[in-house]
Amino acid sequence: MDAAFWQACWQQNKLGFQLAQPHPLLQRWLPQILAEQPRLTEIVVPLCGKSPDLLFCQALRPVLGIELSDIACHAFFAENQLAHTVTTAHPLAEQGFIRFQAEALQLLQGDFFQLPDSRVNANNLIYDRAALIALPLEMRQRYVEKLDNWLEQGTALLLISLEYPEDEKTGPPFSVTSAEIEQHFAKRHIQLLEQVDITGQGFARRRFETSRLCEKVYLVQA
Repeated sequence: MDAAFWQACWQQNKLGFQLAQPHPLLQRWLPQILAEQPRLTEIVVPLCGKSPDLLFCQALRPVLGIELSDIACHAFFAENQLAHTVTTAHPLAEQGFIRFQAEALQLLQGDFFQLPDSRVNANNLIYDRAALIALPLEMRQRYVEKLDNWLEQGTALLLISLEYPEDEKTGPPFSVTSAEIEQHFAKRHIQLLEQVDITGQGFARRRFETSRLCEKVYLVQA
């Protein structure tokens, strides 16, 4: 699974991970976290797609989304009827990013792994609903290394994961257990905020015929 796989998903409109509304767990926990930690003045959303979560986040704080697909970026602004600019004349152009911007919401279209760690600091909250669980284990490890570099700088991570019996289904989305998250972020403070049994309800647009399906939301900090 590589960048070409995800580009093909967008080209073929295979968007089983796409939500119609902001995620309920995001709506429940983000306002509380921001109220408790007012230092968090910008929300960073890796592998954001055209998620409606972006609009919910933007109502509370400026948002920076990072997305590989130009189809997703154009679709987000078109479907939400947002006037915006598109430019390659910006500080991260040398890393291959194209910037889409509508006031306090900007998307950087390009390779997430090329984003300089210096772009993220202690004033950022990272939000991940469908990035970690979209990646196979080897890529998850690389992705987590980058997140951990950011956490080292004092950021916070609001993470929504998915768990199911791995022998019953092949991802993506992949099952990422609490044990794996504890292993990935062993040096960090991990708080399980909530877990919700969604067995039989499916995931986003996808049906899941598994004996157990659970979403968990974590707050991870240095």
